[in-house]
Parts: sequence; C-alpha cells; structure tokens
Amino acid sequence: MANTDETLSMLKELTDARAIPGNEKEAREVMSKYISPFADEVYTDNLGSLIAKKVGQENGPKIMVAGHLDEVGFMVTRIDDKGFVYFQTVGGWWSQVMLAQRVTLLTKKGDVTGVIGSKPPHILPPEARKKPVEIKDMFIDIGASSREEAEEFGVRPGDSIVPYFEFTQMKNEKLLLAKAWDNRIGCAIAIEVLKQLKNEKHPNIVYGVGTVQEEVGLRGAKTSTNSIQPDIGFGVDVGIAGDTPGISEKEADSKIGEGPQIILYDASMISHKGLRDYVIDTADEKNIPYQYASMAGGGTDSGSIHLTANGVPALSITIATRYIHTHAAILHREDFENAVRLIVEVIKGLDVDKVNEITFR
Repeated sequence: MANTDETLSMLKELTDARAIPGNEKEAREVMSKYISPFADEVYTDNLGSLIAKKVGQENGPKIMVAGHLDEVGFMVTRIDDKGFVYFQTVGGWWSQVMLAQRVTLLTKKGDVTGVIGSKPPHILPPEARKKPVEIKDMFIDIGASSREEAEEFGVRPGDSIVPYFEFTQMKNEKLLLAKAWDNRIGCAIAIEVLKQLKNEKHPNIVYGVGTVQEEVGLRGAKTSTNSIQPDIGFGVDVGIAGDTPGISEKEADSKIGEGPQIILYDASMISHKGLRDYVIDTADEKNIPYQYASMAGGGTDSGSIHLTANGVPALSITIATRYIHTHAAILHREDFENAVRLIVEVIKGLDVDKVNEITFR
C-alpha cells in the first residue's frame, strides 16, 4: 500500500470535498486529480460521472469498479422574511442526527456557515419534548436578519448545503473519522485499484468510476454503465457495521477491521452467484479477510449496474462503517486496504474465459 501520508492526504481531500447529489463537481475534481496518473483516458458522461479507463489487454473484457461521488446533504428551498433558510434533504437523513449540526451553504458568492435549528425544548409542552423533532420543523440559521441580507450573502434556492466536519485520524490511527465516507471510500478504492495495476499485467480493460446521484436512486451508475457497457461490475461502497452497543448479531454482524464485506443480498440486487463465488475463492486463495453481509433495505450502484443493457454480472464489495448518513462516520483503514487487494487480485484473473465461465455459471 502507498506511503501512509500520501494515502491519508487523498482520503482527507476526498472527504473534505463538498458534493451532494446533483452538484458533485468538487469531489469529481479531486478524484480526477488522483486517478488520472494511472489511467489511459479520463472522461465524464453527460450526467457528470467520472470514468477513468486503463487498458491491460485490448479487446479483453471490460471490468467496472464504481464508487459514488455524492454524499447526503440538503438543498435550499426558500428563505423566510427573517433570513432563516428552509431546506430539502437530498439523500436519506434520520432527523435525530441533524439538530444543532454545523453546515456549509455553497453560494455563488462563496461559503456561508449555518447551523440546523428548531424550537427550543424549554418552550415545548412535556409530551412534545419526548418526540424527535421532525425534519419539516427544522431550519438553518445563517446569522442573517432578513431575507434581503441572506440574499446579499449570496444564498438562493437550489444552493447545496453540506455537512461540515474535519477529517480526523483517531487515537488508534487505523480508525479514520470523517464526513462523506459514504462514499468517498469507494472513490478511493477505485483510485487505488488503478494505481496498484499501474505496472501489472492484467487481461482486461479496467474502468475506475465515480458515479453521481447514487443517494437519490443510483442514477449516475445507470448512465456510466451505459457508456462503458462492462462485462463485469463492482459497486464499492460502505456497509453497516454491527459492532457498536445495542446491535444484535442477527441485525448486523460485521465488525470494522475484519475485512471487506461481500454483499449477498440487498434491496437493489441479489449478487451474481458466479461472480460472488469467484471473488470468495480468490480471497480464500490469497488469504484476504472478508465478511458476508446482507441488507433488507438500501442498495448500492450495483443495483443499477447489473440491469444495464442485457445484464451485467455484478457484486457489491463494501467497507463496514459506523454512523453512515451523519456528519461523522468511522471506518478502519485495513478494510480499505484489503478491499483494494481483493479487487486487484480478482481483476488479474478476469480474462475472457473466466468472464464467460462466471457469466453462464
């Protein structure tokens, strides 16, 4: 794996980038900067997904490794007379993780800091205090005294609102705390896979992809997969960590630090059996740790990838992450490294014969 500081700088830059669905430019530019040195060609589709192509063998099978550029956030919908900002969630939010959190509004005149507010509990009746505040009753305070002042700050409907958080290496330096691990870690995996294949022979053409608008319906994965027409697809994303208090093994049994997750089933896809078996056989053969996971709800870009054209054998490989869809999530660096190792080893074996065997298994 690369020099520690170099990889950490990349992870910090990726998570610091502000990119909600529909406005992924900042994250796309960071990913492009890091992946371009290892690609033969880098381009975007018309919706904004980034595609980096690396040719191992001309006319070999096309292998797609896709993370998504977007993170959950908010969008300005209106400003009231007193200068308070109302918003729409973009992607899935749980109301309990939002109140009193700092956010950044990206305006035409630059960044504006805000905080998510609501009516204080002190003035609520006792019954209401026990209930979580609903998202529709929240607003953002940007320190403006009127609508006119908010407009002077540059705020207008449609502006992106992004969680504010600083990338932090924890006391155990393998644990990394940041916003937007969902899914800048997938983008980092795509970058690192191309990097590790730089001087390796591989019997295929690899596409490292940063998709747009995953959090609102796996949309960029549809367009980018249509553009590439891959033979095999991997969605790389975050998964649920079940190693915090109160979670039973039957709800979620993955632990951070115990290897990438092989997703068997989620609401968007049943993983392709031939591809899944091949990936697991490769992990076993190379002694790469992994965990099985399934999710009754939620999905990843593989959900769109596998339904493209006349079908693409696909599998999601994910990183167990605590507190996703909040301002601050935690993952384990070794899971990132092992996911990269696994995908690189898998790619090295994916020649025409292996892809045919997998597809029609």
